[in-house]
Amino acid sequence: MNPILSEWLGLAIRWIHVITGIAWIGASFYFNWLLNHLIAAREGEEKGEERVVGELWAVHAGGFFKVQKRTLPPGQLPDPLHWFKWEAYWTWISGFALLVLVYYAGASAYLIDPAVADIRPATAIAIGIGSLVGSWFVYDGLWRSPLAHNRALCSAISCLLLVGLAWGLSRVFSGRGAYIHVGAVLGTLMVGNVHRVIMPAQRQLVAATQSGAEQDRALTRQAELRSLHNNYLTLPVLFVMISNHYPMTYGYRWNWVVLLVLFAVGAAVRHYFNVRHRRGNLASAWLLVLPAAVVALLAWFTAPAALAPDAAARKVSFARVQAVIDRRCVTCHSAHPTSPLFTSPPKDVMFDTASQIAARAAQIRTQVVVTRAMPLGNLTHMTREERELVARWIDQGGGTH
Repeated sequence: MNPILSEWLGLAIRWIHVITGIAWIGASFYFNWLLNHLIAAREGEEKGEERVVGELWAVHAGGFFKVQKRTLPPGQLPDPLHWFKWEAYWTWISGFALLVLVYYAGASAYLIDPAVADIRPATAIAIGIGSLVGSWFVYDGLWRSPLAHNRALCSAISCLLLVGLAWGLSRVFSGRGAYIHVGAVLGTLMVGNVHRVIMPAQRQLVAATQSGAEQDRALTRQAELRSLHNNYLTLPVLFVMISNHYPMTYGYRWNWVVLLVLFAVGAAVRHYFNVRHRRGNLASAWLLVLPAAVVALLAWFTAPAALAPDAAARKVSFARVQAVIDRRCVTCHSAHPTSPLFTSPPKDVMFDTASQIAARAAQIRTQVVVTRAMPLGNLTHMTREERELVARWIDQGGGTH
């Protein structure tokens, strides 16, 4: 595909993905907030078989709003009745389109790392798609099985399966590719919950109300449970969406552990907002303190080790470093890239001159030496010795003389 067309297509799809994702997450968070803030209805609210289950008042945009959750008598259905589904569907459709455009079309650069597993692009793509499809059937089957009656046990099994997925994908994909696929799996579970569980339950609820038939409470309970799952998966998925900007996470040698820890942080933050109004701010404040401590611990844990004294003592000339940068990095990071992947320097980072290289010494250390996220997919075959040379130059001051 023409690289300029590819970039514009990627921009359009990513924009759609962000817009629909905001709409889906916003609706999910709002309805969850409503459920957690409903209070018992005042007397006189019942009308025949119609009953107010809970209500709340809010002020917004210069007006007062009264929101109620009701049960409806048979045969009565308000019109229009608003549904929330296409936000979820288009978020997944656009996300999968991005996965194909970036990671599958550019598998050699973004998905495969020969240092992890030297596999062909077709094999990597098959593993990626297989993980999306297979994970849904495993997850859905587990939560429809008799084990689902014991939610604690089923939740523990789900967590262990997620650990296995993160570890397994990190053994076949690049760190960045593994992260995006774990996130894509969670996103697939979320949209699968909407399409296969929540929407059928809502259709049954509407049909039963129209016809006066008995509602299947089992379907409703399953929909409520899957909606809760989606609520807790949201922040982990959002982290994956921004993780490609932070190679110290996916570039770390135990990247799958970092991913799971940050998933736990996201779930804890979501839990805090779910329970803080029910249990009091003081009782749940530890759910915010703990993630902050965990992130600080991760920063310390993933920090690079210092060079050995003898290695640091060997003076490195800038000319040697510039020669390495010219061979391994300037194909992409130049005012006029020669790589077919880019028509302009990624993130406007250029290494055409000595001053440009020296100005980004700290960034070079993070992405080239510590995480080894660059060169992208190591397509230019930077060696371990070259990375160590760059590290010594930076530790000696990173100057141009």
